[in-house]
Amino acid sequence: MIVKEAQLEAVAVRANQYPEDTMPEIAFAGRSNVGKSSLLNLLTGRKSLARVSGSPGKTRTINFYRINDSFRIVDLPGYGYAKVSKEMSKDWGPMMEEYFQIRSGLRKVVQLVDIRHAPSAQDIQMYQYLKHYGLDGIVVATKADKVSRNEMQKCISVIRRTLDLDRDDVVIPVSALKRTGQDKLLEQMDKILEE
Repeated sequence: MIVKEAQLEAVAVRANQYPEDTMPEIAFAGRSNVGKSSLLNLLTGRKSLARVSGSPGKTRTINFYRINDSFRIVDLPGYGYAKVSKEMSKDWGPMMEEYFQIRSGLRKVVQLVDIRHAPSAQDIQMYQYLKHYGLDGIVVATKADKVSRNEMQKCISVIRRTLDLDRDDVVIPVSALKRTGQDKLLEQMDKILEE
């Protein structure tokens, strides 16, 4: 897949703010400081499509990006950042629930985890949540440049074991800094869109 066009189509906190449900969507979820914005910019080949912030927890809305006029990438709010108010994190669950339940175009949710750490309790909970909706199966291990080649396989094994991944589930190490791994992810996205 080659991303030729990418534009922000909608920013939403409620269903009535979503764009029309007329094309397939692949959503991205992960902890607040996992590098989601950097990954989305890498995938789309745009430096600042998704705003990269120095302070985690900035994405508090569901952002819809129209790609090649044929599908959407959906940036879900980051979870698990302590400094985001309890009020705000309380809204996160219902916001996600609503999105997952009503979007007929939603094909898959790509979950991001930091390759350097075992997935947190919130990562595990998120993966189980995705499994419940049948949206699981692809995990991106971000910040792959921070570990050596030897460590990488060990880190991926820890991720697979901790999230209790099935044999068919895919873990893709990606580095936005070194610009590696995105081709494999785009390939997976292509498969999803063809199904």
